[in-house]
Amino acid sequence: MLRPLTEAGRHFDRIADGDLTAAIAARGDNEIGALYSAMRRMQGGLTRAVESVRHGVEEIHTGSGEIAAGGVEMSGRTARQAGALQEAAASMAELAGTVRATAEHADQASRQAAGATELARQGGTAVAQVVASMRDIASGAQRIAEIVGLVDSLAFQTNVLALNAAVEAARAGPQGRGFAVVAGEVRSLAQRSAQAAREIKGLIDDSSARVASGVQQVNLAGATMGEIVQSIDRVTQLVAGISEASATQAAGIASVNLAVADAERATQENAAMAEQTAAAAASLEAQAQALRQAVAVFRLAGAAPRSGGAGGQLVALDQQRQVAVLDLLLDAGGGRGEVLRANVAA
Repeated sequence: MLRPLTEAGRHFDRIADGDLTAAIAARGDNEIGALYSAMRRMQGGLTRAVESVRHGVEEIHTGSGEIAAGGVEMSGRTARQAGALQEAAASMAELAGTVRATAEHADQASRQAAGATELARQGGTAVAQVVASMRDIASGAQRIAEIVGLVDSLAFQTNVLALNAAVEAARAGPQGRGFAVVAGEVRSLAQRSAQAAREIKGLIDDSSARVASGVQQVNLAGATMGEIVQSIDRVTQLVAGISEASATQAAGIASVNLAVADAERATQENAAMAEQTAAAAASLEAQAQALRQAVAVFRLAGAAPRSGGAGGQLVALDQQRQVAVLDLLLDAGGGRGEVLRANVAA
């Protein structure tokens, strides 16, 4: 009776030390046999549990390593992307400032072009007034020329009359001598009047020619001024279009700048999450390593020996936890475990 129990105690000591390699033989159908059967089931269950844990630990180790490597790589890429986005944000901000300045300059140019258009219109109006004045002057000069022609005609007629009067005075003899003197003076005055009228007519003709040339030049200047006004109008419209387009570009660049800023914040958050993922993977790797060390003390049949099983010392399970595990297993056998607990505790 004591020999099977002593052997069972050695089995429990071996199992408590993590050695699951030895085979447990059957002991019949009595209570000792039931105890040995329970030990076989316990050892088999522990073997399967340890194999499952080791397999899970290896998978956790592999997965956590891949997660950690991916997290580190993702963190690096995200950091580089964040740097690129920061540079892009700075460039967009600078470009937005340039576009805003361009829009302001275009608006100022539009206002100045509008002012130049107004001045050109005023100049065109002044030129038109000058043209009208020159035409009036030309008309007045023509009228003066007509009057001078009339004076010249009167002087010629007066000269003829004076000549006739001189002839008649000569015929009258001494009685017409005084009349002849008067007729001579009248003739002289008529000749001088005719000469003066011819000179005045020459001057007026010259002035009329100059006025006509001036009118032609002023008309040409008026036409040129009209073309200038039209050109300035077109330039004003173009500058206004540039100003509007620059304002639209400024608004679009501001929207893009906001989007880049949002992307930068999201990238920074992704970088922080990548770092947290890498830290979590490192923590998971550490826990997997601790779990691997905890199950390394178990020796399984057909498996290579693991370090940490000599001397009956467990890394992660102390003796009280071993007894608690055996309690759970032996209680399933109907309360047959007091002697074995005593052996294990010893």
